[in-house]
Amino acid sequence: MPPGREMRDDAPSLRRAAPRVDYRPRDGDLCGRTLACFRFDTQPSPDDARVLHVPLPLLGDALDEVWQVDGDVVHGHDGALRWSRGGGWLFAAIEVHEAAHGGPEEAAEHAYGCLSRFVADAEERHVQRIWNYLGAINRGDGDDERYKHFCTGRIRGMGEVFAQGFPAATAIGHHGDSGLLQVYLLATDRPGTRVENPRQVSAWRYPRQYGRTPPSFARATRLPDDDVLAISGTAAVVGHASAHAGDLDAQLDETARNLDALVEAGELPAGFGHNAPLKAYVRDPAHANAVRTFVTRRWPDTPVLAVHGDICRAELLVEIDGWRYR
Repeated sequence: MPPGREMRDDAPSLRRAAPRVDYRPRDGDLCGRTLACFRFDTQPSPDDARVLHVPLPLLGDALDEVWQVDGDVVHGHDGALRWSRGGGWLFAAIEVHEAAHGGPEEAAEHAYGCLSRFVADAEERHVQRIWNYLGAINRGDGDDERYKHFCTGRIRGMGEVFAQGFPAATAIGHHGDSGLLQVYLLATDRPGTRVENPRQVSAWRYPRQYGRTPPSFARATRLPDDDVLAISGTAAVVGHASAHAGDLDAQLDETARNLDALVEAGELPAGFGHNAPLKAYVRDPAHANAVRTFVTRRWPDTPVLAVHGDICRAELLVEIDGWRYR
């Protein structure tokens, strides 16, 4: 993939306010401007295509993650794929069972192939952000680790939608059905700007020790109106190496330094506050309170949602992603 900052360069000069992301108590029906709603449990997702149940149990208050846009939203299904669009934005999601495709590599290829074909035919063809949740992410040794198989399948399924560069992404292990892969994305009708962290090696340039296929994501994406930085899953990685194995406090400090570096690289004002909802993926539920305490001490006004999920490297205890509004 080319290392250039612009992900695509053929979009019209329309302005699209970014979706507003909030954490809120579940309160019944969704309003007509809700692009997506994420419920963190292992229940099946309902017919409403905007509502996706994510198998990462909450570690704290029962809150939904809700995306709202400036415009009326329509939604539906296209085979196994669910979608919604409004205000110039597209949400699309798919759930794939490995048993139907032969394993994690083939399931990832199928999921990304379906999403890539759908987005390629959409007006909102510029993918800004992707989330990936798979079971038993760290199972297997060396090249047989399930995450590494996922990375190989992902790149095979990506297609031309990603030919000009990777968007921001998160990949986390869930504790639901171990054969379930869930992928969802946010796209729009103009390109965003890929942002890399100067403290880290770009993921697609990782050395061979991280698998046959390096991970395919940018550290963040600055959305088209430069009003939001969409931040990838961020952990205690310096250069390409994991730091502070087994030390939660030190990993949190390192993760925070990486988040601050991304905000600076994205050319947004320093710091996090009420305009920066963060989501913390916590490997050991017993660490949830310590993670929330760290976030609220370092960034007192920042909304934080903690969920139980495994990080893509077995030695890492926590990962944080989120949104930094200008």
